[in-house]
Parts: sequence; structure tokens; C-alpha cells
Amino acid sequence: MLSRRCYFWYNCSMNQLKYLTEFRSVLKNYRVSNQKEELFSGLDLVLLAGASSSGRNTIIRQLLKTEKYKFIVSDTTRTPRVNDGKPEQNGVEYWFRSETDMLKDLQAGEYLEAAIIHNQQVSGISLRELEKSKKSGKVAITDIEIVGVNSIMQAKPNTLAIFVVPPSFDEWYKRINARGQMDPTERKRRLQTSLNEFNSALDQPYYVFVVNDKLSDTVAEIDKLAFGKEPDLAAQAKNRELIKQICAETANYLKTI
Repeated sequence: MLSRRCYFWYNCSMNQLKYLTEFRSVLKNYRVSNQKEELFSGLDLVLLAGASSSGRNTIIRQLLKTEKYKFIVSDTTRTPRVNDGKPEQNGVEYWFRSETDMLKDLQAGEYLEAAIIHNQQVSGISLRELEKSKKSGKVAITDIEIVGVNSIMQAKPNTLAIFVVPPSFDEWYKRINARGQMDPTERKRRLQTSLNEFNSALDQPYYVFVVNDKLSDTVAEIDKLAFGKEPDLAAQAKNRELIKQICAETANYLKTI
């Protein structure tokens, strides 16, 4: 059995990008194909962004049970992994694609957004998946890293972008630790990355901030927003202040470790 460190380097070697230069070139000035106008018309899209352990996947699983939503499965060039002894499945966690196929589709503008991750893989949301959602008549929904939200908002400004907020620093830290044993370096990295994400979200005008305290309430609130409820401005101001407080506590904690 591979040690943790060996397994990390093994995965890295398996996911090196052969066409990294080409991917960088096409993504530098990427434009979605002209067919987007027809596709986007009548397509409802909800994005859930948030820091590590914010609960996005749990929220989406609950929303999918209502059968009103269609989960958007992203494409990726990386190889499938084994999570908790269960291999990832094509079309479930991701659509696993070859570099050449994904590069060809990017050159044709067949993605809503895509990004190079750690110079090891390319992942993105294909127009093909959005077409499936539109045909289903359901609301398209997916969790997404904050770096991809801006690209999507530029291409489809009426997208509902939700940033999921933990109820407090202490509760959020408990949730991070509840994910199992974690190397202290990895925990610090996640906290620093999350701090950057919190601050970045506060700088964007399009986010609706939803506090994930009680799961059932969070799911109900996002469901209402997805079907036309206007965000409560007073609540949004309060949630922004909560994020600022969490940022301050996170920054102070990072100084101690």
C-alpha cells in the first residue's frame, strides 16, 4: 500500500497535463460559442460557492430529492480516484475526458467555464450538460469553486450565485475537523484558502449569502431563492458582517499555528 506522501506524488504524476501550454493559450481569452444565447434563454442556473466544509454538497443532495433540480456534472482531465474505498464513476462525480477531447471542445467554445487546477488538470462545465438540464425542465445546479463563478456571471449574468456561510468560526472549525484526520499543514492551507475565498466573495456584488446553520432551513431558503424570492437586504447585510467576523477570527487563529 502506498504511503500518504507517495500516494500524493503518484496522483500528481498521473495527472500531469501533456498539453498545458495549449490549455493556457485557449483559456487566456476564452469565449463561449455563439450558441450560448439560445441555450441560456429559459435556462435557470444556480451556483453554490463556499469555503471548505461549508456544506454545499449536503445542501445539493437535499435539493435534488425534491426532483426540481438537475445536477451539473463537470468535465475533468484527471483520472478517477478512489474515495473511501469507492471508485469515482463517469457521469456521477465527473465526466472523465481525455486532454485532446477537452482541448478540442474548449477551442470550439463548448464550455461555460473551465480552469487549469494546480497545473495538473483542467475542469469545467460543458454546454452539453446545460443542454441536458434545459431539456429536463429542471433548475440546473452545481457546486463550484469561487474562481469559476466570475467567468459564469460574465457569460450568463442572470445566474443565481449563492455563497454558503458557516454560522460561526467555532462551528465551522468543528465541521472541518469532523471530516476526519487531517495533516496540520493541510488544515492550515484550507483555512488560508477559505479566508481568501471569504474576502473575495465580499468584493463581488452578485453573491447572495446564505448561512448554513440548520440544514432544513438552509435548503428551504435556497429553494425559495432559486424560484424567484428576492434576497432580504437586511439579512444580506447581517450575513456580510458575519463573514467579516469569521475572517477576523480565522486570521487571528492562523497567527497561532
